[in-house]
Amino acid sequence: MVIIEERITPLILLLREQKVILDADLAKLYEVETKNLNKAVQRNWERFPSDFMFQLTNQEVAALRFQFGTSNEQGGRRYLPFAFTEQGVAMLSSVLRSPRAIQVNIEIMRAFVHIRKMLISHKDLSEKIEKLERKYDTQFKVVFDALRALMEPPPVKRRKIGFLNND
Repeated sequence: MVIIEERITPLILLLREQKVILDADLAKLYEVETKNLNKAVQRNWERFPSDFMFQLTNQEVAALRFQFGTSNEQGGRRYLPFAFTEQGVAMLSSVLRSPRAIQVNIEIMRAFVHIRKMLISHKDLSEKIEKLERKYDTQFKVVFDALRALMEPPPVKRRKIGFLNND
């Protein structure tokens, strides 16, 4: 049983200026139902202070729904989802004790560390470019613009939905 970091990284969202994973996504990774994961958390509520886990607001849920293009027409949840920070995910390992939970937690921690390293290296590079830009100002403006363009992540290619007209 191998959990691939590429599968976890897209699940990490930025909410309230914190990197988090939603309860439903964690439940899928742990191969348990969301309600069972939340029951385990509620049985151990004192282990999850607000900097480890928080419940989303209606506005945050609506924003996520808009961002990811999901609807709320049928089915859905009775309660607002919970978001777990890196520390909250680590605490889940003490609450969920299955071999699967242990393996998933290890991979999630690796994904959080990987994202942190990427952000630090990107920030360092941005700071160095800004220092050079201030030093050489307009002389190398074209070069700095090109470097900034290269630092932008590549656009995500998405497959078009619908029927294709082959005329």
